[in-house]
Amino acid sequence: MPINKDKIAKRQEIKEHNPDFERPESWRYVRLQTGWRKPKGIDHHQRKQWSRGRPGLVKVGFGGPKEARGLHPSGFTDNLVHNLDDLAKLDPKKDGVRLGHGVGTRKRKEIVSKAVEQKFKIFNARVSASGSKS
Repeated sequence: MPINKDKIAKRQEIKEHNPDFERPESWRYVRLQTGWRKPKGIDHHQRKQWSRGRPGLVKVGFGGPKEARGLHPSGFTDNLVHNLDDLAKLDPKKDGVRLGHGVGTRKRKEIVSKAVEQKFKIFNARVSASGSKS
């Protein structure tokens, strides 16, 4: 059962009413990816909002609800863990665990086994609690 289900639902509801922010002219040129980039040109049509058919600009008013920020889609808060001390500061009922990129396999196994024992939600384990790499 996901926690913070109402906060996630509220975030999703607000997101449905926001425009799909797309990089300007990305629909025109294959070489441009669709991820958002702010238009910076002095006469850029989208930045100046010249034409009504153009997609909107990213603005602060389009943000999601404050209480839902930083939540993983599962409803747990997303916390970066590098060692067992970081894990000890968290609450398994509301905090999820994301292991740091630089954590090696040996320490990763220790953290994962401790996290499984304390019933934490792990977002990127990469090793099983038994010790075999996956």
